[in-house]
Amino acid sequence: MSVALVRPSRPPVAALHRRRALGFALVAALVATLLGVAQAAPAQAAPVLLSQGSPVTASSEENGGTAAGNAVDGDGGTRWSSAFSDPQWLRIDLGSPAALSRVELSWEAAYAKGYRIELSTNGSDWTTAYSTTTGRGGNETLGVSGEARYVRLTGTERATGYGYSLWEFKVFGTRDGGGGPEIPGGGDLGPNVHVFDPSTPDIQGKVDEIFEQQEEAQFGSGRHALLFKPGTYNNLNAQIGFYTQIAGLGLHPNDTTFNGDVTVDAGWFDGNATQNFWRAAENLTLNPVSGTNRWAVSQAAPFRRMHVKGGLNLAPDGYGWASGGYIADSKIDGEVGPYSQQQWYTRDSSVGGWTNAVWNMTFSGVQGAPATSYPNPPYTTLDTTPISREKPFLYLDGNEYKVFVPEKRVNARGVSWDGGSQRGESIPLDRFYVVKQGATAATINAALAQGLNLLFTPGVYHVDRTIEVNRANTVVLGLGLATVIPDNGVTAMKVADVDGVKLAGFLIDAGPVNSPTLLEIGPQGASADHAANPTTVQDVFIRIGGAGPGKATTSLVVNSHDTIIDHTWVWRADHGEGWGWETNRADYGVRVNGDDVLATGLFVEHFNKYDVEWYGERGRTIFFQNEKAYDAPNQAAIQNGDTKGYAAYRVDDSVEQHEGWGMGSYCYYNVDPTIIQEHGFKAPVKPGVRFHNLLVVSLGGHGQYQHVINNIGSPTSGTSTIPSTVVNFP
Repeated sequence: MSVALVRPSRPPVAALHRRRALGFALVAALVATLLGVAQAAPAQAAPVLLSQGSPVTASSEENGGTAAGNAVDGDGGTRWSSAFSDPQWLRIDLGSPAALSRVELSWEAAYAKGYRIELSTNGSDWTTAYSTTTGRGGNETLGVSGEARYVRLTGTERATGYGYSLWEFKVFGTRDGGGGPEIPGGGDLGPNVHVFDPSTPDIQGKVDEIFEQQEEAQFGSGRHALLFKPGTYNNLNAQIGFYTQIAGLGLHPNDTTFNGDVTVDAGWFDGNATQNFWRAAENLTLNPVSGTNRWAVSQAAPFRRMHVKGGLNLAPDGYGWASGGYIADSKIDGEVGPYSQQQWYTRDSSVGGWTNAVWNMTFSGVQGAPATSYPNPPYTTLDTTPISREKPFLYLDGNEYKVFVPEKRVNARGVSWDGGSQRGESIPLDRFYVVKQGATAATINAALAQGLNLLFTPGVYHVDRTIEVNRANTVVLGLGLATVIPDNGVTAMKVADVDGVKLAGFLIDAGPVNSPTLLEIGPQGASADHAANPTTVQDVFIRIGGAGPGKATTSLVVNSHDTIIDHTWVWRADHGEGWGWETNRADYGVRVNGDDVLATGLFVEHFNKYDVEWYGERGRTIFFQNEKAYDAPNQAAIQNGDTKGYAAYRVDDSVEQHEGWGMGSYCYYNVDPTIIQEHGFKAPVKPGVRFHNLLVVSLGGHGQYQHVINNIGSPTSGTSTIPSTVVNFP
């Protein structure tokens, strides 16, 4: 949004001369056209807004309500103000170099009479792009030119006795020759978002049609979001297949009520639910027809912001195996029955009871959860979740779409929405670039540089360059398991070392050319403190192979401090197409370099070497699920120096403090069942490095673990699928 420029009025003669000049210009243009000599001006990329939401620092702040970040938040009603002295400065970090074209200043009454606009590529060496001693305040537009990453306003003379006070400080330019026309925000949600209200005819028929397409389409290209406006829907059974998201469009789960069910079963796979992946249910209230709703899923199938006025059955009909799963911010009035579920993690929720456990049931911040009793039964229960922030979600405010971004919670327990209260921020859809099929990485990056958030509609998106998320507080939200595939070995997405980015609800699928990484949170060497406003990664899933050949050296790298990883499944495929020990080579799953990173619901499987490596200090993981790579051809293929096999979860020897709860690793070496895995977990023996309730298990005796962690814990049984456990380490 541009700030209007207030200019002195020109005398009438100027207008007369302008009109006369315009007349001459029109005649000249006409003659040139007739003579065939008119030449078009070369096309130039239009500048875009680069500064909104960027990291910003200041020499001082008048008080807590006039923080430096207010000058780049896009809100003309908030401001930065300085101390009452000269000089003072405000500095913006654009995240990467850009060719600058103009600066817009919107001053409050306390403006600068004298100031400079200064540019720098490195944050220490500065050049002056503009200077004045006769500033007039109000709204100023300044033409600047130069290549810079950092832009600084330095006030040298105040016009009043107060400090310097800016409503907005906007910097415009282009990156890498980009720019182009301004990209509009908002718009329709595309053909694969299906919006219903209670009066929509034949809702059941449409839902059944999509389920028929998606029930067995494990590696298909179909993507769908079923969105229900607030109201009551009767006699509806919504069966949910692959790459299908069902969600209510109310601000509160109770705004959208089904007198019916949202069902996942496993009839397509002969009653085995261990491959019921990539689907989601969110923000609905259910009155199940039988009194109990069935949600028989495995990995990458979140159940969020749901209110079930009855029980919840997590097993398929016939109680075949399932290998899930994840519940967050949900209220189940009745009892939850996991039955044949091998493991499950529930966070910040309320349950009426929990019936049983198989290997690993973990809870944090759950009202009604069973007490810790590991390993018999294998319950791990934390009273609260140390830090959490619920996933952003799309909703309707009247007839206007908005995205609600819940606020951070500390030591949370129970749902965030009980009692009807909602704490957070609503962002109108017109502040999002609505990404649809055919969108290019160049356009996506231009939208981000312009200051827009991203809403990926259901679809598959190939990107030939990295999606660069450089602005603080950017929201990247996917609908219907929108899928990003990097081409030519690029990294699919990188996030700068900035506050409060929210990534949620999408899948990254590796391409056939090896990518060094698929998702990076912060650059190498990231150092900023984000404790007050961490970046969150929620329901972001990563896949290497399965839908076709794919390769990546390391899937997810977290360099930024204070990041929250809240439910991810990082998976090197063990079935489908394009998989094999070298065909979908992927040595490392998740690498954490940042300090104070928290993982709640970490699922990482089948990597050629380490599944998780942790180098940052004070890391914490609540619930970890892992399977080692099935397809190792022999013992030599996984030999790690003198160690037999690579640990599923390794904490580097340099780390002084780390803690984990409710963590399991399984092996199923079906190519060579004689393979020995030294241990599931590897960590330094230090007072600050602690683990609680660990297990390793051999599935059907295909390969064996010698220990649980380091050289501690009994070997697995030999033939039976019985876990070996360690309650506390050290």
